Amino acid sequence: MDLGLKGKLAVVTGASKGIGLAVTRGLVEEGAHVVAGARESSSDLNSLVEAGSVQAAELDLSEPSAPARLVALAGDRIDILVNNVGAAPPRPEGFLHVTDDQWMDTINLDLMAAVRTTRSALPIMLGAGGGAIVMVTSVNAFLPDPLVIDYCAAKGALANFSKALSKEVGRKGVRINTVSPGPVATDLWLGKHGVAATVGYASGKRAEDVATAAANDAVTGRFSRPEEVADLVLLLASERTANITGSNFTIDGGLTPTL
Repeated sequence: MDLGLKGKLAVVTGASKGIGLAVTRGLVEEGAHVVAGARESSSDLNSLVEAGSVQAAELDLSEPSAPARLVALAGDRIDILVNNVGAAPPRPEGFLHVTDDQWMDTINLDLMAAVRTTRSALPIMLGAGGGAIVMVTSVNAFLPDPLVIDYCAAKGALANFSKALSKEVGRKGVRINTVSPGPVATDLWLGKHGVAATVGYASGKRAEDVATAAANDAVTGRFSRPEEVADLVLLLASERTANITGSNFTIDGGLTPTL
């Protein structure tokens, strides 16, 4: 299926690894040019830069000025914005041990980075008469888990923000949708300091066993792959879904119980 993304200009946050890297790679394969933001680059992202279709910027997107600086690199045209950057720090000691600073760090990265990047990119899209914004939220936006209580709150707010803004800008040609993954086979879950390792350390279990138990909670018995999430993001960014806005799409292997 031709998604019609050839020649499009996209901005992607959290683009150096995991879902963000998969989205960036997928956009490049479809013929788009990508402005990619991440706190640190990676060898995989650098390879895409060297191939000529990606411009990368090392920015801490939790800092208030960083999103605007990233968007400025795109110039006067943005067709697609993918707000992907985020982190899910586990809180195995419980709510009473989550400090104000930790709450604010999570809110700044998981909510306000998307708010600020959207605020910078939206005038460009409105001026052009259209654009597509995809927010990567999480099943934890509607499936609260005390282990990541601040992350749940931030992602829930991001989903609510996205729906509200979609109602404001839909008639002006800008579509906003959210993708809510369950556990994905990325460093966020499986890395040295990821959820599985942190929970395993706190509970005296092996990280591998924690990850296996989480995967078994899904009907499919496995984590989603970054490329599977990216495929969904690209579809929502394309004109193939031109009349879809304000919608959320879950990709979790059947983890979330629904009717």
